[in-house]
Amino acid sequence: MAANSEAEVEYLAERGIPHLVDRLVCGLLDSKPADPLSFLHATLTRMDSPHTNILIFGPNGSGKGTQGSLIKKKYPGMAHIESGAIFREHIGGGTALGKEAKTYIDRGDLVPDEITIPMILETLKSKGSQGWLLDGFPRSIVQAKKLWEALQKDGIVLSHVVEILLDREIAKNRLLGRRMCSKDPLHPNNIYIDAIKPDGDKCRLCDGTLSSRSDDVDAGAIEKRHDIYYDGKTGTLAGAYFFKDLAKTGKVNYVELNGAGEIVDITTTLEKALAA
Repeated sequence: MAANSEAEVEYLAERGIPHLVDRLVCGLLDSKPADPLSFLHATLTRMDSPHTNILIFGPNGSGKGTQGSLIKKKYPGMAHIESGAIFREHIGGGTALGKEAKTYIDRGDLVPDEITIPMILETLKSKGSQGWLLDGFPRSIVQAKKLWEALQKDGIVLSHVVEILLDREIAKNRLLGRRMCSKDPLHPNNIYIDAIKPDGDKCRLCDGTLSSRSDDVDAGAIEKRHDIYYDGKTGTLAGAYFFKDLAKTGKVNYVELNGAGEIVDITTTLEKALAA
């Protein structure tokens, strides 16, 4: 094979081909997929998406909201979508799906996935046209599989899945120390974390009044929420592991973060992983 001419080398360099090839080869060597060609095809399809779409996992108290707000600043136009807010907006707005969901909620029943997932997809499309970060869903392996199927059916590319790793006891203590800002609930304040420790009863980022969420002062309620999250067989972690397995085929980029570290270090690691 003839040696590449300077013009050919320059052509490839100008279009970032060497860097792209390096990323693809590194991905192959890291994953060692059984079907390398399918892996490369899935990876290129994901990389070709014009926007960054992120699904984030982490127990209550892991700093998902904090990282989400920081990442949103990194990507102008990205929507930070929290699953609870989706229900409130649909029900408050009187949408057809919201009305259906309300009938279940009023009876004290769980809203079925057949209503929940279409609500989420509609919100991702309407608010996430410039990219999105979804927080709080799925909460089980069944929901994870259904969400993935729905995204595939609608041609929505999931760029990255992020899992924040944190010991259960540490997560519990963080919740007990968490304080919510009256002006912006995404402003991080925690009396047990020096980096975001507020000054008295005022938000460290603005002059909003701080308060504790009712479910953050109930240790029993925290344990119940964590029972669901830390269930690696059918619960939320099982859902995360479903996407972790998909990453082995190149269909998503799975990122694990040490949630016990400093906020700035976690953010730096995450930004590098999203840019890789």
